[in-house]
Amino acid sequence: MPNMQRRDFLAASAVLPWTAGFEAQLTLRLAAAGVPAHKLNLLVIHTDEHNFRTLGCYRALLPPEAARVWGKEAVLETPHIDSLAKDGALCTRFYAASPVCTPSRASFVTGRYPQNTGAVVNDRPMLDDMVTFAEVLRRQGYATGYAGKWHLDGEAKPGWSPRRKFGFDDNRYMFNRGHWKMLEDTPEGPRVKAVDKQGQPTYAVEGADAQSFTTDFLADKTIEFIRAHRNEPFCFMLSIPDPHGPNTVRPPYDTMFADIPFQQPASAAEKGHDLPSWALPAGQPQMENMPRYFGMVKCIDDNVGKILAALREAGLWERTIVVFTSDHGDLCGEHGRINKGNPLQTSACVPFLIRCPGLIAPATVVHEALTTADFKPTILGLMGAAGDAADEGRDASCLLRTGKAPSDWQDAAFSYQAAGLWLMAVSRRWKLVFSVADDPCLFDLDNDPLEMTNCFRDPQHREEVRRLAVQLLDYARRFNNPAIANASLHADLVWAAEGAGPYVAPKRPRASSAEPESGVEVEPKTKVPAKRAARKRKAK
Repeated sequence: MPNMQRRDFLAASAVLPWTAGFEAQLTLRLAAAGVPAHKLNLLVIHTDEHNFRTLGCYRALLPPEAARVWGKEAVLETPHIDSLAKDGALCTRFYAASPVCTPSRASFVTGRYPQNTGAVVNDRPMLDDMVTFAEVLRRQGYATGYAGKWHLDGEAKPGWSPRRKFGFDDNRYMFNRGHWKMLEDTPEGPRVKAVDKQGQPTYAVEGADAQSFTTDFLADKTIEFIRAHRNEPFCFMLSIPDPHGPNTVRPPYDTMFADIPFQQPASAAEKGHDLPSWALPAGQPQMENMPRYFGMVKCIDDNVGKILAALREAGLWERTIVVFTSDHGDLCGEHGRINKGNPLQTSACVPFLIRCPGLIAPATVVHEALTTADFKPTILGLMGAAGDAADEGRDASCLLRTGKAPSDWQDAAFSYQAAGLWLMAVSRRWKLVFSVADDPCLFDLDNDPLEMTNCFRDPQHREEVRRLAVQLLDYARRFNNPAIANASLHADLVWAAEGAGPYVAPKRPRASSAEPESGVEVEPKTKVPAKRAARKRKAK
């Protein structure tokens, strides 16, 4: 990230500078409040299919062409989420270990790579013996809870209050699957409020208000948990099923951005240079869903503000770590594509913000590459909680506390997609991708943020390819990644790590660039009704 952008972000944040005694300040403040440092509360706010370009704190660190891909007027302000970056740390290179709902979520809660959790594709149940960060904290005396989408208990839909709690003791408001728009309490427990004529739950949004709309409903349950456990250490995870499709949201958010002239991202029309099939334009996406996508994000931001206010009112602001992140992104028209399951940035890279009072300096920006597998060891490291020997991710707490990597840190993170069969290594600058159907791809993320030029064959980048390939091959072997069982992908990876001379592609099947990624759960994208669209055109 250019130094000027970093300085501008710090100035805009208007925060106090880092001091050498920052951690000592935390101990003193918590001691005065009677709270041991290792008993900080933890609140995780987790969204679904969230494009990081919708957040102001991320746009502030991007060049203009990457900050406003949908046009100069297509800007969404997210002050409450941004405040977490101002008060804490923002990670610019935080990746889903597999950018699909189930495997990413399994990795996030367990600290393991998806292939070792049992939950390698959507709707696959997580293995019984997985130990989550919540279970570790529960064993250490924390009250634990979860509200929202879980997606780790198989095919049940909605699947309220799964029997296997995985450390989240209060899981009354946990549901396994679905992107329901309205929820309600009943004497028998929570349920989806919208139902069809046969009594089956639906995604209908008509009639939703600030109490029943799912984002609001779940935020209210989070606040109830906070207030109920204000006098004891707690760990709570709120999993909001938006802004995943269908792109619908309650008033007034449904029309809040209706007048913005959303443009197709430039990458949807440009073929780029030597791009693999998964990065070639897959069509000319319509932008009619973007106003409501923005509306969902704005509703999320307002509810984040409501939750943060509740922490302050409860006197817990200086005693609670707050994390904001997502399971994967949504391409939202970039490269002519929507949804996820793809190695491109806004599919695989997600927002990750953390406010940790006293331990993380305000306006910290971390550029080293991390993945969802790193979350559990990192958060437990920050909290001084004993970790789990089975964790496969890295403890990045030093990076967050100091802004600097330890001397033995390797700047490489790994992601893959089981159904699409690709394998990726990424650093703060470079992204290297191997896939079954294509020749390898190398992107320079600093100088090519929209990922339009494949420089894998460029001799001047041979050592970068080799360095990342060596680390990727080591990861795949140590953690049993199944992608290297594919002959052509394995041959490419071995050549990149060990080969000499010009690259020669092995024989491989070719996939159509227009084909959607396989094995990906896709909810229907709601279209603007024809009559309404005609009225809007006439009004203009």
